[in-house]
Amino acid sequence: FLTFFIMMPVWQKINNNALQPYLNEEISQEIALKAAINPVRNFMLKQTREKDLALFVKMGKINKPKNEEDIPTMILIPAFVISELKTAFIIGLLLFVPFLIIDMVVASVLLSMGMMMLPPIMVSLPFKLMLFVLVDGWNIIIGSLLKSFVGG
Repeated sequence: FLTFFIMMPVWQKINNNALQPYLNEEISQEIALKAAINPVRNFMLKQTREKDLALFVKMGKINKPKNEEDIPTMILIPAFVISELKTAFIIGLLLFVPFLIIDMVVASVLLSMGMMMLPPIMVSLPFKLMLFVLVDGWNIIIGSLLKSFVGG
Protein backbone atom coordinates (compact mmCIF):
# COMPACT_ATOMS: atom_id res chain seq x y z
CA PHE A 1 0.00 0.00 0.00
CA LEU A 2 2.95 2.30 0.54
CA THR A 3 3.78 1.97 -3.16
CA PHE A 4 0.25 3.03 -4.08
CA PHE A 5 0.50 6.04 -1.78
CA ILE A 6 3.86 7.15 -3.14
CA MET A 7 3.00 6.56 -6.80
CA MET A 8 -0.55 8.00 -6.64
CA PRO A 9 0.37 11.44 -8.08
CA VAL A 10 2.24 9.79 -10.97
CA TRP A 11 -0.64 7.43 -11.73
CA GLN A 12 -3.12 10.33 -11.61
CA LYS A 13 -1.05 12.22 -14.19
CA ILE A 14 -0.88 9.13 -16.40
CA ASN A 15 -4.63 8.64 -16.08
CA ASN A 16 -5.45 12.27 -16.85
CA ASN A 17 -2.89 12.88 -19.61
CA ALA A 18 -2.68 9.50 -21.35
CA LEU A 19 -5.17 6.81 -20.37
CA GLN A 20 -8.44 8.75 -20.36
CA PRO A 21 -7.73 10.62 -23.62
CA TYR A 22 -6.74 7.30 -25.22
CA LEU A 23 -9.85 5.50 -23.97
CA ASN A 24 -11.99 8.38 -25.25
CA GLU A 25 -10.22 8.00 -28.60
CA GLU A 26 -8.90 11.57 -28.44
CA ILE A 27 -5.26 10.53 -28.97
CA SER A 28 -3.47 7.65 -30.66
CA GLN A 29 -1.72 4.79 -28.89
CA GLU A 30 1.72 6.20 -29.69
CA ILE A 31 0.87 9.62 -28.26
CA ALA A 32 -0.70 7.98 -25.19
CA LEU A 33 2.46 5.96 -24.53
CA LYS A 34 4.64 9.05 -24.84
CA ALA A 35 2.31 10.98 -22.52
CA ALA A 36 2.31 8.11 -20.02
CA ILE A 37 6.08 7.71 -19.84
CA ASN A 38 6.75 11.38 -18.99
CA PRO A 39 5.39 11.31 -15.39
CA VAL A 40 7.22 8.03 -14.75
CA ARG A 41 10.48 9.44 -16.14
CA ASN A 42 10.12 12.60 -14.04
CA PHE A 43 9.58 10.50 -10.92
CA MET A 44 12.60 8.32 -11.67
CA LEU A 45 14.79 11.33 -12.46
CA LYS A 46 13.96 12.91 -9.09
CA GLN A 47 14.95 9.71 -7.27
CA THR A 48 18.05 8.76 -9.28
CA ARG A 49 21.54 9.76 -8.21
CA GLU A 50 23.73 11.60 -10.72
CA LYS A 51 26.55 9.08 -10.24
CA ASP A 52 24.27 6.18 -11.13
CA LEU A 53 23.06 7.97 -14.26
CA ALA A 54 26.64 8.77 -15.25
CA LEU A 55 27.62 5.11 -14.77
CA PHE A 56 24.94 3.82 -17.13
CA VAL A 57 25.55 6.60 -19.66
CA LYS A 58 29.21 5.57 -19.69
CA MET A 59 28.45 1.83 -19.86
CA GLY A 60 25.80 2.37 -22.52
CA LYS A 61 28.43 4.16 -24.61
CA ILE A 62 26.15 7.04 -25.47
CA ASN A 63 27.00 10.72 -25.70
CA LYS A 64 26.52 12.67 -22.51
CA PRO A 65 22.93 14.00 -22.54
CA LYS A 66 22.59 17.79 -22.58
CA ASN A 67 19.43 17.77 -20.46
CA GLU A 68 17.09 15.34 -18.70
CA GLU A 69 14.89 14.85 -21.76
CA ASP A 70 17.87 13.51 -23.71
CA ILE A 71 18.46 10.65 -21.25
CA PRO A 72 17.19 7.43 -22.85
CA THR A 73 14.63 5.53 -20.80
CA MET A 74 16.72 2.37 -21.15
CA ILE A 75 19.54 4.20 -19.31
CA LEU A 76 17.25 5.80 -16.74
CA ILE A 77 15.53 2.59 -15.59
CA PRO A 78 18.66 0.67 -14.45
CA ALA A 79 20.13 3.84 -12.91
CA PHE A 80 16.90 4.30 -10.93
CA VAL A 81 16.96 0.66 -9.78
CA ILE A 82 20.59 0.94 -8.65
CA SER A 83 19.80 4.15 -6.75
CA GLU A 84 16.88 2.47 -4.98
CA LEU A 85 18.98 -0.58 -4.12
CA LYS A 86 21.66 1.65 -2.63
CA THR A 87 19.03 3.40 -0.52
CA ALA A 88 17.65 0.03 0.62
CA PHE A 89 21.11 -1.16 1.66
CA ILE A 90 21.70 2.05 3.62
CA ILE A 91 18.39 1.62 5.46
CA GLY A 92 19.25 -2.02 6.15
CA LEU A 93 22.65 -1.05 7.52
CA LEU A 94 21.13 1.63 9.75
CA LEU A 95 18.77 -1.00 11.17
CA PHE A 96 21.42 -3.69 11.47
CA VAL A 97 24.15 -1.79 13.34
CA PRO A 98 22.17 -1.00 16.55
CA PHE A 99 20.93 -4.59 16.68
CA LEU A 100 24.48 -5.87 16.21
CA ILE A 101 25.65 -3.69 19.09
CA ILE A 102 22.89 -5.10 21.31
CA ASP A 103 23.99 -8.64 20.36
CA MET A 104 27.61 -7.86 21.23
CA VAL A 105 26.72 -6.27 24.58
CA VAL A 106 24.44 -9.17 25.56
CA ALA A 107 27.07 -11.73 24.49
CA SER A 108 29.80 -10.03 26.51
CA VAL A 109 27.55 -9.76 29.59
CA LEU A 110 26.59 -13.43 29.33
CA LEU A 111 30.23 -14.47 28.92
CA SER A 112 31.30 -12.35 31.89
CA MET A 113 28.60 -14.07 33.96
CA GLY A 114 29.89 -17.48 32.86
CA MET A 115 26.75 -18.38 30.92
CA MET A 116 28.47 -19.73 27.82
CA MET A 117 25.76 -22.27 27.01
CA LEU A 118 22.94 -19.71 26.80
CA PRO A 119 22.60 -18.37 23.22
CA PRO A 120 23.02 -14.58 23.25
CA ILE A 121 20.48 -14.18 20.44
CA MET A 122 17.79 -15.69 22.66
CA VAL A 123 18.45 -13.07 25.32
CA SER A 124 19.02 -10.12 22.98
CA LEU A 125 15.84 -10.54 20.88
CA PRO A 126 13.52 -9.04 23.54
CA PHE A 127 15.93 -6.12 23.94
CA LYS A 128 15.95 -5.53 20.17
CA LEU A 129 12.17 -5.59 20.00
CA MET A 130 11.92 -3.31 23.02
CA LEU A 131 14.36 -0.83 21.45
CA PHE A 132 12.46 -0.85 18.15
CA VAL A 133 9.13 -0.26 19.91
CA LEU A 134 10.47 2.40 22.30
CA VAL A 135 12.02 4.50 19.54
CA ASP A 136 8.87 4.04 17.40
CA GLY A 137 10.85 2.28 14.70
CA TRP A 138 8.04 1.79 12.19
CA ASN A 139 7.08 5.45 12.29
CA ILE A 140 10.70 6.51 11.84
CA ILE A 141 11.31 4.14 8.90
CA ILE A 142 8.04 4.77 7.07
CA GLY A 143 8.15 8.51 7.77
CA SER A 144 11.69 8.77 6.43
CA LEU A 145 10.76 6.81 3.32
CA LEU A 146 7.72 8.97 2.63
CA LYS A 147 9.67 12.19 3.18
CA SER A 148 12.37 11.03 0.78
CA PHE A 149 9.82 10.54 -2.01
CA VAL A 150 7.57 13.50 -1.29
CA GLY A 151 10.52 15.82 -0.73
CA GLY A 152 12.53 14.18 -3.55
